[in-house]
Amino acid sequence: MSRNINLSFTPEQTGPALVYIERYWHKLIAFSPHDQGTLIGVPRPYLVPSVGSESFKFEEIFYWDSYFMAQGLLGTPLESMYRGIVEDLMSLMGRYGIIPNAGRTYMTGRSQPPFMTSMIMQVYELEHSKRWLERAMDVAKEEYRSVWMGTVQPNWRQVFHGLSRYYDVNVLNDLAECESGWDMTTRFHRQALSYIPVDLNALLWRYERDFAAAALILGDKEESQEWQHRAVKRRAAMKQFLWDEELGCWFDYNFMTGTKSSVWSLAAFYPMWVGMMSDTDAGRLMQHLPKFEGEGGLATTAKEPLVVMDMPAQWAYPNGWAPLQLLATEGMERYGYHTEAERVARKWLRNNLQGFETSGEFYEKYNVIAVGDEPVEGVYPSQTGFGWTNGVFTRLAERYLTAEELPPRMAAASDKTWLASLRSKQHQLARVTDQLRQRLA
Repeated sequence: MSRNINLSFTPEQTGPALVYIERYWHKLIAFSPHDQGTLIGVPRPYLVPSVGSESFKFEEIFYWDSYFMAQGLLGTPLESMYRGIVEDLMSLMGRYGIIPNAGRTYMTGRSQPPFMTSMIMQVYELEHSKRWLERAMDVAKEEYRSVWMGTVQPNWRQVFHGLSRYYDVNVLNDLAECESGWDMTTRFHRQALSYIPVDLNALLWRYERDFAAAALILGDKEESQEWQHRAVKRRAAMKQFLWDEELGCWFDYNFMTGTKSSVWSLAAFYPMWVGMMSDTDAGRLMQHLPKFEGEGGLATTAKEPLVVMDMPAQWAYPNGWAPLQLLATEGMERYGYHTEAERVARKWLRNNLQGFETSGEFYEKYNVIAVGDEPVEGVYPSQTGFGWTNGVFTRLAERYLTAEELPPRMAAASDKTWLASLRSKQHQLARVTDQLRQRLA
């Protein structure tokens, strides 16, 4: 694994970082109700990933970024934005027949990893509006059917035994890889259109389970059973083609060649996060944690095998990304690996704090193997800010840090009030949503 390192913190370390995050949210709020050039108007205020720079400015809403940023809003005064963000994504779906990668006209040919039902269920647990739940889930069902389960152009994603791939209307591998959110990565060997991805199909299993849970809430047991049946079929197909029984790990599957990817990636932890694994298989997967774990968190892929790329692969070793730290640790917690989850979370928080102490900012990605060293850069300039890093930092800090490690006061409210509110709201969301899903097991 990694050498023994100090994973405890002081209020002097965490306080400035949490104040920075609280104040930075207001810089990320955008509102653009009307189209402006390529920028697509949406009806409610939303969050952008970063303020960007003069040469690379963010003004548009991003699909999967929105989920991870919203995790940092829970229990804060900005929590009320969450429903509006989901409404904006619903608006895009209604207008374009797809929730695009981002709110730009030139990004409407592809989407991003689907987190819509996860967002809807969280908003429902905040507001308890069955009428809104039904309306929002109807939009998500249309996304599921027409986008992710589409079998013809422009949404030719369902291609193999009921399983889906990432795609782009231009039928280009690089743009399909952009839809995965992992742009660029060694996972797909530059052939994203040929792969059935572990993460995507785990998320679609989550959709099917969320549809089943929502149907129960709305009193339709027959529909709930139909969605449960779909989830059972998807899990069976995933186990057949994406799970390596000999190695005890999930791999992306090349349906054109009938072979699994050689790349070990954190996508393998998505099935743990959604809760579709047996305890035995989860235990086997956890045996591979050392392949990813460094001094600063989890690397996106394992170091070996080395895959030579003709362009920078920022979603690969030695880089770590906030969304994957959150999903992996939450997956570990779901299956009872509390010690491992806390260790990984604290390593990631330490990595973030070390960078913050040096620069006064958070970054979109980090080197998790050599903490403090530069990560591998991508095809666009490295960004600071940074929305999903801020959201995940807040979520992990509230979950794992003790009162002695947190500041006695936040910006305008006492730490006791802030922390109690945050923990109560987030734990309630996780508990109630899990109870709904367990009723379907």
